[in-house]
Amino acid sequence: MDFFEFPMILSGPVIRRVEPTRIYFWLATSRRFQIQADLYQIDHQSEGQTFHNESLETTSELSTVKFGKQLYINLIKVTPLTGLFPTDTLIGYNLHFTRKSEQHDLESLQLLTPGSPQSIVFGKLKYPTFLIKSGGKSNIIYGSCRKLHGEGEDTLAFADSILEKEYENINNRPDSLFLMGDQIYADDVADPIIRVISRLSDALIGQSEPLEQVDSHLGEEPFRTTINQINGRQYIIENFCQFTSSQSQNHLMKLGEFAAMYLLSWSPALWEAAQEQHLFQSFDEAKTNNLIHFSFSNDKITPKEYKSEHKQLKNRYLEQEEALIPVQHSLYSVRRLLANIPTYMVFDDHDITDDWNLTANWKTNVFNAPLGRHVIANGLTAYWAFQGWGNEPDAFGDDFLQSMKSYLKKIRNGNFTSSSHEKWVTNLWNFNSWHFVAPTYPKAVFLDTRTLRDYNSEPKSVKIGQIIKETTNPPQLLSQNGWTLVTNKLITSGWQNKTPVIVVSATPVYGMGLIESFLHDFVYPFKILGVDVQTSFDFEAWKYNGKGFTELLNQVADWNPSLCIFLSGDVHYASSVKATVTFTDGRELTVHQFTSSPFKNMSFSGVWGLMMKTVISINSIKRKNNDIHRICDPSYNITHVDGETDQRPFLWKDQLRYQYLKNHSIIETQNNIGLLSISPEKISNTLLQKEEGPI
Repeated sequence: MDFFEFPMILSGPVIRRVEPTRIYFWLATSRRFQIQADLYQIDHQSEGQTFHNESLETTSELSTVKFGKQLYINLIKVTPLTGLFPTDTLIGYNLHFTRKSEQHDLESLQLLTPGSPQSIVFGKLKYPTFLIKSGGKSNIIYGSCRKLHGEGEDTLAFADSILEKEYENINNRPDSLFLMGDQIYADDVADPIIRVISRLSDALIGQSEPLEQVDSHLGEEPFRTTINQINGRQYIIENFCQFTSSQSQNHLMKLGEFAAMYLLSWSPALWEAAQEQHLFQSFDEAKTNNLIHFSFSNDKITPKEYKSEHKQLKNRYLEQEEALIPVQHSLYSVRRLLANIPTYMVFDDHDITDDWNLTANWKTNVFNAPLGRHVIANGLTAYWAFQGWGNEPDAFGDDFLQSMKSYLKKIRNGNFTSSSHEKWVTNLWNFNSWHFVAPTYPKAVFLDTRTLRDYNSEPKSVKIGQIIKETTNPPQLLSQNGWTLVTNKLITSGWQNKTPVIVVSATPVYGMGLIESFLHDFVYPFKILGVDVQTSFDFEAWKYNGKGFTELLNQVADWNPSLCIFLSGDVHYASSVKATVTFTDGRELTVHQFTSSPFKNMSFSGVWGLMMKTVISINSIKRKNNDIHRICDPSYNITHVDGETDQRPFLWKDQLRYQYLKNHSIIETQNNIGLLSISPEKISNTLLQKEEGPI
């Protein structure tokens, strides 16, 4: 078993939920510490451009979950001793770590050293800082889809430069960061790092997770070998997990692997540790050490066929090595960003696996596969620890925490009993409070569009030329019960009707209709006919299920906000849409949809990407500056109509317009990040790219 001497802080600090009554800090450490936070109100003094740090009287409450022998997840709750925390002013912080006679703080750990690449402070400030907004103007950075080996620069790191530019400007400084899905790609892991992740996993946890006790196939050859090889998991994932990802050759499976991926995504610490331990290998070294799985061995195919597969895998390995270089450099900026802005996160499919809960059959097949439901539970456990816990800590009560701690302890001790395992799996599969309300201005309700879905069992008829085929309806992304849970949480958060609200949905409510229609009308039929159509785009959109889309619009209209903004990612493009919805009972709802994606995963490539670009370019001219009218009939069919003169019966009708982005385009497919500014006077949405600046 590998043992590495890991750095003390593996990731963080990350500022999570903040409000006037409490502030949460998250970080992962390799050893258990008592951790206390000191907070300071920072006032700018124009003489000499200096800052005055006034200590705030606070108390710290630490919650720690031991994930493994060298992995502790810490959440520090800080509350004021009297009154409330100050709003609309900079608050700085330092963290103090105590372990027996050992003592550290952020300064002694070299994280506050000016000019150092390890520094997490801006400019002349002494400490990392953040804001608690009381209202007025709010600036929110948002986006999604960050694959470590994705094409292009890492625009999440570019958000750090936005913050650096405005760090002392209270009015312009971004005050919240929304990560809206696919923070990791558990199903699409690069060849050069999967073995590194597996070795880090074992070292962090302290032993290898006994997956062969979940599915006995993994204790037999060839699977006992291939599961530990590069490119060796596709068959296991498809046949023993019942997953449907087309890129699952290196799919994360063990809890420690999920944890290692998060640590590699948010901090340079593990990259540095892995390099010190010489864990990274070239393709030829990995091949020599029998760490690469080839579909056919030398004795089963001709030398020419072997040479072809060898060449393909080597080219892929080298391309992914090249793509990983920028993200390693960007992690110092990503760490500083997360240390200086309150961050709220929600999952989408790739955080767990591609096509997660896509259909009722998918969900049933995976749950009935012991290994499949186990890997999903691992993904959810890691999501909770690294993302969900800090969003709304009160949603995870003592029973939830004790259940987690008890299971993790049994795993560390090798006590992998069926009863405790099944209880852990069932609790996670049935958990229904992943959604939350962020205490931002305006309040933002983050929807769980993955685990609270509803599925229509009635067949849907599809006509493709002369072929008529019945297939399943697309899912309703949020069930009626889900809407009840969301509404209750929004109301209990203190939000009131006739005030603004932000609704965060990983999938856009108003996506790029041209792309959605192209997928639905041209690509989806091939899927139905059984053609192996592989694209980088999900066949999921709110509008694909007319009933679910209608439920969404009705629910938001019933909330009766003074302003409704939808923020989304997922789709690997950026767009901006304004829509006015009129219901048959006379109600009206005006919404702004802003979509930013991807951070790092450009996907409009290949034949399907080229076809979609062509469709968009042909149709975009008539879309710009022209209103689009649609109706939803009583059968929940959504169709385009000509203007407002259509007299057909409807449940609702809408009028929408796509907004310009740049170069007379209504869509941006390069890596980008969104910056939303909201004030009582106006809404401003800006897209930024590392290479080009504002869009």
